[in-house]
Amino acid sequence: MNTSVNESSLLLQAAAFAAEKHRHQRRKDAAASPYINHPLAVAWLLSSEGGVRDSDLLAAALLHDTVEDTDATLVELEQSFGPAISALVAEVTDDKSLPKHRRKALQIEHAAHASASAKQLKIADKIANIRDILADPPAGWPLERKLEYLDWAEQVARCCRGINRALDARWDATIAEARRALKTED
Repeated sequence: MNTSVNESSLLLQAAAFAAEKHRHQRRKDAAASPYINHPLAVAWLLSSEGGVRDSDLLAAALLHDTVEDTDATLVELEQSFGPAISALVAEVTDDKSLPKHRRKALQIEHAAHASASAKQLKIADKIANIRDILADPPAGWPLERKLEYLDWAEQVARCCRGINRALDARWDATIAEARRALKTED
């Protein structure tokens, strides 16, 4: 079978799985947009702006929040998508049983030791979140909360740089744009 057909099938399967798992979830923006928009944006960003062609990484991008935010399990991901994709999702999944401040600290700690694929996924995730904060911020987020997110995201991204030049450049442009835009809210 043609490799590109296999890769396309994998990505469509991952998109369908993520869409099903996130079907009742909404983003925190004022419009309460469908949650699936976020993993789609992360995968698209990796592919179109980061030049990523690794189908396992792109599938993991589509699935990256399923274990953390839905009833999906790593075992289920491994059975459906194989051990490599399941392991990559596990690398970027927060333990929701921990307090939020601890989860955020652990993301910074773990980022420095993450695989190259996980680092690219983390940067793309942060870029997508920052773009959302600028375009359609979470309802009720004051300027201070937005700036706190930027500060934290910069700490995570700092540990993930040096793998993908295009993503690093996109990160630099996104964080600079966010700082400029939020400065005008001040």
